[in-house]
Amino acid sequence: MRGFLLVFSLLAAGCGRGEPSWRDGDLIFHTSRSAQSTAVQRATGSRYSHMGVIFLRQGKPYVFEAVSTVRDTPLKEWVARGAGGHYVVKRWRDADRRLDAKGVARLRAVAQTLRGKPYDLYFGWSDERIYCSELAWKLYERAFGVRLGELQKLGSFRLDDPAVKAKLRERYGTGVPRGEDVISPQAMFDSDALETVGEG
Repeated sequence: MRGFLLVFSLLAAGCGRGEPSWRDGDLIFHTSRSAQSTAVQRATGSRYSHMGVIFLRQGKPYVFEAVSTVRDTPLKEWVARGAGGHYVVKRWRDADRRLDAKGVARLRAVAQTLRGKPYDLYFGWSDERIYCSELAWKLYERAFGVRLGELQKLGSFRLDDPAVKAKLRERYGTGVPRGEDVISPQAMFDSDALETVGEG
């Protein structure tokens, strides 16, 4: 009996770290297996190199993300693309108060203005092309005026790492735009405005 209670208590303690009860607007992070993932991780000091925003469709979670284009991806497909199938989900601490039906509608309306945009290999700050963390950051900033992580200049990252230098040469040649505003997955992951609600 004592052994059973011990196992039960361990299982119960781990439940809070499992799959969350998905909500519109949740942010999900993983380590991409794309060609640029290593460079992003080394430049930003982050374990995670890709992210997206959860939206529910008929009760099923999809990840609104910037890949080849800005689009919805079924959650299971998105998770399978990440290293080891691992992911972390974070939620805006104001979600209970501000992500009601009207708040979700605002978030979806902003998302609609960026849907279909091509992926931004150059990490520019215009809306012509969009990268993953830029997409999530702009959704919340435009819908609610909240900054989930602070912008940094491209030149503030670890650009001397060999993998990073190689990717920068490939993208920019010798004209690296060091003064460009950038939001990294790590800056959003570390935001005090978010709390971890699950992982897998």
